[in-house]
Amino acid sequence: MNAAYLEKAIFVCGIGHFGLCIGSLYIPKALRWKIHLVALQPLLKQMFWTYAAYILVINLWFGIISVFGADELVNGSFLGKSITLFIGIYWLTRILIQFFYFDRSQSPKGLLYGIGEIALIGLFVLFTVTYLSAFLLTTNGFNVGRHIILPAGVGNHRLSSAVG
Repeated sequence: MNAAYLEKAIFVCGIGHFGLCIGSLYIPKALRWKIHLVALQPLLKQMFWTYAAYILVINLWFGIISVFGADELVNGSFLGKSITLFIGIYWLTRILIQFFYFDRSQSPKGLLYGIGEIALIGLFVLFTVTYLSAFLLTTNGFNVGRHIILPAGVGNHRLSSAVG
């Protein structure tokens, strides 16, 4: 797999993130959040909506970074590797939460919801595989030691000279 293919795959995932954000706007209605959250104390309700907004904004920024910076995510830089690893782990974690933490016994039933869940999980798998592949294929290992800022004259000259 070459960088051009990875760049296109990441771009497609960016578009997928935008679609996910649009679809996420329907989640509160589909899961009837207003009905279920009414019993919560105001602070807990506000925190719940704040966390939902954080997740939406993070997913939106994953899309923006992927669409407009796909080439930089596959160039082998420390930042590109860091971002692809983070996004890949983020989505892998989301898959694990879906299957091992969520109590889906209360989830909506019906064909539309079943198709939606399959589509979401498929998207999460696509994101996980794409970003972790980008990380693995652009690195020979995650050489973090080169990027630790050390006192002037020690270690990576580029970083240490910027400090000293």
